[in-house]
Amino acid sequence: MYKDILSMNNIQLNVGHMDKEEAIRYTGQILVNQGYVEPSYIEKMLERERVTSTYMGNFVAIPHGVEESKKEVVASGISVVTVPSGVDFDGNTVKILIGIAGKGDEHLEILSQIAIVLSEMENIEKLISTSSKEEVINLFNEVN
Repeated sequence: MYKDILSMNNIQLNVGHMDKEEAIRYTGQILVNQGYVEPSYIEKMLERERVTSTYMGNFVAIPHGVEESKKEVVASGISVVTVPSGVDFDGNTVKILIGIAGKGDEHLEILSQIAIVLSEMENIEKLISTSSKEEVINLFNEVN
């Protein structure tokens, strides 16, 4: 069964205030709910965050599991969550969270596509301000 890496159900826009752990859990829960990962993957995302921050700069964090969590990935997918009020990631403000689950080595390709989209501040500003899931899909259309 083929699953889109990013679908409308994987996107949550204009989410209210939350702390870093809640934000990571929220991002991971979308991946669980849509059948991309086993529920235990969320704990692996939090473990990754304890090892090294997934804050990437430009208001973006990309939570993902540790290397050993690959066995908990059912299908490659991403979740996109925007928090316009911001989430404190150890002194850095995150307004866009992109949860990643990659089957095998697919996460590297997914990451490179996301990096291309997020390398332009204009795209980041669009993501933060949009209320359209279609616009998010269009911005990330290279990932699918």
